[in-house]
Amino acid sequence: MPLFPSRVKYRKIQRGSYKGNATSGDRLAFGEYGLQALDRGWIKAVQIEACRVAINRHLKRKGKVWLRIFPDKPISKKPLETRMGKGKGEPEAWVAVVKNGRLLFEVDGVTERVAREAMRLAAGKLPIRTRFVLRQGGV
Repeated sequence: MPLFPSRVKYRKIQRGSYKGNATSGDRLAFGEYGLQALDRGWIKAVQIEACRVAINRHLKRKGKVWLRIFPDKPISKKPLETRMGKGKGEPEAWVAVVKNGRLLFEVDGVTERVAREAMRLAAGKLPIRTRFVLRQGGV
């Protein structure tokens, strides 16, 4: 079941801008290892869910996984073969706006080799470039 907000103030919103770099959520906060975005873009709820499933399957219920992004932006689309005008289309998907530097997932409680492989599997399901990061020293 993909993620989406339980309630929203407005059903349809404008596309907005995703210029710049992440100013928050760009450091490890929960786990020892993480997957960090190197590009900007929209990540759909189904893509986030696919990554979560891939990580959990590889970890085999060991360790803990944190999702650091949430799809809270509705993306509307007009139906195919529809003429111009007649208003904005209906909401089609929910996306998370991701800027470069943003941490997407964090993992703890497993070895680095297992975490690295789990993040590699997750990165293959995303539309942006990512990198594996690990905590430096003790925090």
